[in-house]
Amino acid sequence: MARTATIHRTTKETDIALALNLDGTGKAEIDTCIGFFDHMLDAFARHGLFDLSVTVRGDLEVDGHHSVEDAGIVLGEAIRKALGDKQGIRRYGFFVLPMDEALVTCAVDLCDRPYFVFLGEEKITPPMVGEFDTQLVREFFYSVSYAAGMNLHFKVEAGTNAHHIIEAMFKAFAKALDGASREDPRISGVLSTKGAL
Repeated sequence: MARTATIHRTTKETDIALALNLDGTGKAEIDTCIGFFDHMLDAFARHGLFDLSVTVRGDLEVDGHHSVEDAGIVLGEAIRKALGDKQGIRRYGFFVLPMDEALVTCAVDLCDRPYFVFLGEEKITPPMVGEFDTQLVREFFYSVSYAAGMNLHFKVEAGTNAHHIIEAMFKAFAKALDGASREDPRISGVLSTKGAL
């Protein structure tokens, strides 16, 4: 059964169309009108082996906040929908990803209880990377975690270059989510003593 989701969300601030296949090969078609954000979503798809199509039209004449935050909401909704009833998935995923001087740990629990933790955020010191406001890293991943109903933890262990740290975060998240969403034939039903997620 295909684990896919297609979502179109329109508000007065943004118009977002997104399609996700959790069992893809890493194909990405990304157009958010924010170059660095495009690069990060492309890295997420490629390294998680997800097929991802995203188009974002937002009020960039204000700033990038609504575009990035709402893209996080839509991606989280798509992850939640694509996972379905979560029967047979590993539920937990964890990855430590190095990128040059940067080192980022990401842990995911697809438990349907949203929670977001971001340790080491202060290491991202420049206010901008290209046309991307670095404060929006927190907003994006917070939105993903709550819309998807996942525990999402990051710890920036090391790093001095904001581009490297943020890219390591997106790639670590991709790898952790890929691990958590993988099906395991040993798991009957859902991986919970409650019998439900």
